[in-house]
Order: sequence, then structure tokens, then C-alpha cells
Amino acid sequence: MNESTSRLVPVLAGLAVVLPPLWPAASLAGPVRGSAPEATWIGQELRLPRPELAAAPETAQAAPVPGETAPAAPPWSGTVEVYGFAPLRTTGTTTIRGLEAEVDQDLGQILDILRFAASARGSIEKDRVGLQADLWYTSLGDSAGRLVGPRQLFTTTADVGQTLGIYDVALRYRFGERESAIGKPGSYSVIPYAGIRLIDGRLNLAASLDGPFGRTLLEPTRNFQRTWVQPLVGTQATVFLSPRLRAFARGDIGGFGLGGQQDLSGNAQVGLGYAIGDNTDLNLSWRYMGLKWNNGDQQANGFSVNMNGIEVGVKFFFGGAPRGTAVATAP
Repeated sequence: MNESTSRLVPVLAGLAVVLPPLWPAASLAGPVRGSAPEATWIGQELRLPRPELAAAPETAQAAPVPGETAPAAPPWSGTVEVYGFAPLRTTGTTTIRGLEAEVDQDLGQILDILRFAASARGSIEKDRVGLQADLWYTSLGDSAGRLVGPRQLFTTTADVGQTLGIYDVALRYRFGERESAIGKPGSYSVIPYAGIRLIDGRLNLAASLDGPFGRTLLEPTRNFQRTWVQPLVGTQATVFLSPRLRAFARGDIGGFGLGGQQDLSGNAQVGLGYAIGDNTDLNLSWRYMGLKWNNGDQQANGFSVNMNGIEVGVKFFFGGAPRGTAVATAP
């Protein structure tokens, strides 16, 4: 091997070591004129993925697919409503040992003799089956009434006092959507129920009778108290007119003549509710309430009351459908 060949071998060996690392850098040079440009590895690395693929599988928050099942609501839900019933007119009778007095009062007269009043209703439900209660209590002082004697032989005034408690407990089953403050327009619920109604009535009557021929008959105060239970059936319904405005109605009947010669009670109610929060409603309605009981004895005991007026309530909802589901609109 001559001297020039021996010098060439080390040079070639050095180039073989140096050129491979430098080859990618050489690819950064501009393309040879006349040849088509090729995508570089840097351009490939900086290319952004499509937005729907940007998130990692474990953190992606994909939008719900149309037709996909909505998140399930909790199985338990409930409501509590505090309300006040203001009867614009009240008529009725009080009969104690055959002595009967009639009462006809407007709201102002009732407020003058009102001693105490309290009322509330509520419900608890799992899936579609539930339990509900309605508690109403009022105590009225003595008020002027018209006393009616046998065969209308004498008529005068009397003082009539009344304390009345009506307590309903019933099982229920819901058709339609779960009760909520906010809902989709057109969504509804219908809830029939059946249970018992406990009535506690305490009455007192005091009168001075003016009989025929100017004869004055003084009568002592008479008191009567009775507590009894009636079977109860009813239905309530709600339909949303807008996401926050709903119409509702309720009707029930109890007694069916099982607790005396006359034994009947009932309610009829219709109104509007407006959501003042995500889980709170303000309700305004018209309501009629009636009750009649008489034992039918010769010296009869009994009473009747008929009220109609305005009811105002604040209703709270617990554990209802998720708000996003309730107010969802079509895409």
C-alpha cells in the first residue's frame, strides 16, 4: 500500500463517523430546484390534532349525543309547602244537643276573631311511589251567629266558638314527570292518592233565647268535642306553561257517610306557581273547603263549614331532576 492510500483510509473513516449525525440537519436545506418539496419531520410534529381528539380519553368531556339517556335523577325526592288560607266567605252551622246556630262571615270578621292558625303540607317519594300529608289547624273566638229554634218558633243571636284541625295522610303514585320548580313547557304530573283524614272539632255555643209572646229563655253555654277518622281519596296535577310558570289543581273527598248520619268533607283548588329560585315556588290559588258532620240523634250534635277564598304558599323541592335536564331545550 502506497503512502497516498494510507492517508486516505483515516479520512474516509472519519467521514463515516461524522456524516450520519449531520444528515437530518442537511434535510432542512431548501429542496433541490426542480424537485417537489417534501414535508419535514418538524412540520409533522407541530401539526395540531383535530379538536374532538385533543383531550385525553380519560378527561374528554364530550357533548351529549342526541337521543342519549339523560343523567338519572336520585331515587328519593320531596316537597314542603308552608301556606295560608284566607277564606273570603265562611258559612256554616253549629248544633249542640239540638240547638243550632248559623254563621255567615267575611274575611274581615274572621280576622277579628282569629286566635291562631297554622298549615303546611309535604310529600316524600321514592321513584314514583310516595307518602304525603296536609296539616291544617285554626282556632276562632266567639262570633255572632243566628240561632234557629225548632220549627222557627224563635230566632235570636248566639255566640259561637270553634277550634278545628284537619290532618290528612295518604299514599300516592305519580304519573308523568317528578315535581320540580323548573320544567320544560308541556311537562306534567298527575298524582292520585288515597289515605285517611283525621278531624278534631271543638265547638261552644252560648245564647239567650227570646221565645214567643215576649218570653225570654236563658240558655247556658253548650260545648261539644269530637275526633274521628274519614277515608280519603283525591288527585293533584301540574303542567308547566313555561320553564318557571306552572298551573296546578287538586281535588279530594272524604267521609262518604261512614262516621255519622252525615259525614262528608272535600277540597277543590286551582292556581298558578312561579319559580323564584331553582328549587322554590311561590303559589297563588283559589280554594274551596267543605265539611259536614251530624250524628242524627234527636238531640243532635254536629257542625258544617264551607269556605272559599285565596291560598298563598311557598313550596320547596328537594332531590328533583337535575336543573340542566329540567330546562333542556331542543338543539
